[in-house]
Amino acid sequence: MNFGQWLGFGSLLIAFYILWQIHQLLLLIFSAVVLATALNRLVRQLQKCGIRQRNVAVGLTLGLVAIALVLFVGLIVPPFVAQFQKLLDLLPTAFARARAAIVELERFSDWIPEPPTWKDLSAQVQPLGTVFLQFFSSSVATLLQLLLVVVLTLMMLANPQSYRQGFLKLFPSFYRRRAEGILDRCELALGSWLQGMVVNCLFIGIGSGVGLLFFGVDLVLVHALIAGLLNFIPNIGPVTSAVFPIMVAVLDAPWKVAAVLIWYVVLQNIESYWLSPTVMAKQVNLLPAITLTAQIFFARSFGLLGLILALPLTVVAKTWLEELVFSDILDQWRERPTWLRRELTVDAATQGAIAAIAPTVALPTPLESPSLYSDDAPQLYNSGDSNSDPGVD
Repeated sequence: MNFGQWLGFGSLLIAFYILWQIHQLLLLIFSAVVLATALNRLVRQLQKCGIRQRNVAVGLTLGLVAIALVLFVGLIVPPFVAQFQKLLDLLPTAFARARAAIVELERFSDWIPEPPTWKDLSAQVQPLGTVFLQFFSSSVATLLQLLLVVVLTLMMLANPQSYRQGFLKLFPSFYRRRAEGILDRCELALGSWLQGMVVNCLFIGIGSGVGLLFFGVDLVLVHALIAGLLNFIPNIGPVTSAVFPIMVAVLDAPWKVAAVLIWYVVLQNIESYWLSPTVMAKQVNLLPAITLTAQIFFARSFGLLGLILALPLTVVAKTWLEELVFSDILDQWRERPTWLRRELTVDAATQGAIAAIAPTVALPTPLESPSLYSDDAPQLYNSGDSNSDPGVD
């Protein structure tokens, strides 16, 4: 490579290093983009309903969000906190009873492993709790981060086109119109995902609450709210949300454990195979293996915030890969580059050797071969007797 190529490669490495150093800030900015996209979808719906001025629609949207938050904090948070405290008090007793039941089953089956004690389980879960506490360890830093996300969301919501045009200036002039189209597809995919996640979380939360209330399981509100919120994190959230009602059901009756487990499995299957494809209208088509891999990657790379934002990050990355890499580069790459082309060069000696061993009799080409239906073709049957033709009865 020449000096210019080495300089470009070094600049690319420096850019990646700088981006990695500010990855936490970039995640907060992306969080603001997700929230602004969700609120902007509501603003556009209000504008379609007759509110022409965007400032009025934005103010009405923020007012509706504020009313919803006040109602949530005033009506749901106090009983949720009380029931959650009771749940924490019941977990050791429920775990001890479940362990005793498993130990009893070991008398009939040797393949069942010995369950861990509550102390061992707490020690295994402690690293996860440490990561969670580290995320919320500094209350001042957390509040500042939340404040930053809120301020950025409001700024982007007030004038989204200015930030959009500023982002498009990062692309060459010939590609800006195409990049704007990709941004539109990202907004559509992200909006469809947000709409689907809200509907799915409401469905799982309400469905869990109705089922647990029907089965007579205690602490219905906390279980339903946890199930709805954790459904925001696919694969991991639904499994985690089912543990708490099962542990509480152990204290009541064994049949409730099976009933709760079956009910949660039914809800997740309905949500996965019917509700999600219907609500998202196939705008977001993420394979389960890709979803799980993305969650592990972003969680290991960026921590708890990366796990929460794993799916929207994957949705945006998938859209850019499909449009930029696949459609605009790989699908248009029809010729091999020069460094992959192999030109066959034959010297005079080689040409003489090829001419010496070449056959002197030219074989007829398919066009020179006589047709079976021509006059020069050999007669396969006697032309005088039609019955001699095996194809004629």
